[in-house]
Amino acid sequence: MTRPTPTPPAAEPDGRIDAQLWWLCGVLVLGAVTTLLDGTIVNVAIDALSHEFDSTIDTIQWTVTGYLLALSIVVPLSGWAMERFGAKRMWLAAQALFLIGSVLSGIAWSVESLVLFRVVQGLGGGMVMPMAQAMLARAAGPGRLGRVMAVVSVPAMLAPIIGPVIGGVFVDELNWRWIFFVNIPIGLAAIVLAWIKLPADRPAKDARLDLLGLLLLSPGLALLLYGAAESGSEGFTGNGSLPYTVAGVLLLTGFATHALRTTRTPLIDLRLLKDRGYSAAVLTQFALNSAVFGAMFLLPLYFQMDRGDTVLQAGLMLAPQGVGYVIAMAVVGKATDKMGPGVLALAGVVVTLLGTLPFALIDQNSDQGLLAAAMVARGIGVGVVTLPSLAAAYRSLAPAAMPRASSAMNIFQRLGGSVGTAVVAVVLQNAVTAGKADGAPLAESFSASFWWVFAFTALTLLPVLFLPRAVPAAPAAAAGRDASAKEPATA
Repeated sequence: MTRPTPTPPAAEPDGRIDAQLWWLCGVLVLGAVTTLLDGTIVNVAIDALSHEFDSTIDTIQWTVTGYLLALSIVVPLSGWAMERFGAKRMWLAAQALFLIGSVLSGIAWSVESLVLFRVVQGLGGGMVMPMAQAMLARAAGPGRLGRVMAVVSVPAMLAPIIGPVIGGVFVDELNWRWIFFVNIPIGLAAIVLAWIKLPADRPAKDARLDLLGLLLLSPGLALLLYGAAESGSEGFTGNGSLPYTVAGVLLLTGFATHALRTTRTPLIDLRLLKDRGYSAAVLTQFALNSAVFGAMFLLPLYFQMDRGDTVLQAGLMLAPQGVGYVIAMAVVGKATDKMGPGVLALAGVVVTLLGTLPFALIDQNSDQGLLAAAMVARGIGVGVVTLPSLAAAYRSLAPAAMPRASSAMNIFQRLGGSVGTAVVAVVLQNAVTAGKADGAPLAESFSASFWWVFAFTALTLLPVLFLPRAVPAAPAAAAGRDASAKEPATA
């Protein structure tokens, strides 16, 4: 089949990142910032929205759930869409759709309209990050991939940290509508810069959509994530959540069978998982995101419910983790291009475990300075795991495999985050209920929940052990590596 032909920045002879690649990183990261922030910034406005629309919390919560479900549905399409219509064209279209959804959300007149417009946001925003990762992986090449992934990973890590802070400021000082209107100037700037700076590529007009795969995968992911969200309030075996979870698992099993047997290019090519570096990186990201998003669910609640902080204060207490991540980004990006990702990621897991332990041991008298230091350690550890594992995922794949590989990676990341959040929500709910009956301090309930975060982090050790311990050689004639990338030609 005819593949899209990107025009990447020319590789520097000494591995330096040239100005054109820096522009590419900057434009794509700018576009990703707002889509990632919207996954967390709305959380702090739930109470204000419930009063604005005279609605219950359960109903208003769909402004968050609907957005996440839309993200999960559209991510599998991003790989095919990049091939069929071209990366630049689709990235601009996704940004425009997200911007339209932001404007409509800001002028919403009812809870129903807000949920609908949040879905529009999610349909656009869900394609932005996987497309950005794929374009950067193609343009950077193996020798510069670690440093480039360090840049593109920043908004993904900082969004859960600064989102609640920004949301708290807007809700307290301005109006809830500004949590959506803030996307307008940033989105417009990203679209204009992308139109000028993103390299043109030639779409593959004969790229076919795996329709059966789409009908199995997207609803399967949506049902599984919805079941996970409902389990947070009903438990994993609740009558309301279990049918959705089971249906999602069945549809995803059907997709896996279809993807492995089809003679055409599937929506998500599971045969890419035969590549050891890629499969180890995918599982690492799944387990790590379970720990990261599980903790990000617990930490604001702990600071507000147990320590009595305001929403803004709780958001600010998350900042040390962002500082730790920035430290990791400054050091590990370059080191990833010179050292084996397995060695770095293993060290990162150990540091993350050490940073999580003080929260698992919290009590009523826990020192706030110690917890802040632990947050810095968690940020460093998560960064040291994330950057090498993402670089390892794409180094051994052919450029033609990048769009679908990036889509699959994003799906596993979202699933990991959803699973981690659902599990700790159930654990915390049960612990609080039991603690009230026994008269136990609230801190004990959070301690029990953080032990699960510790367990998710420890689970990350297993796939990390299979990451490459040495820097892989650049694939010779990468375009001819379809066999090793396990991507069959489309009929």
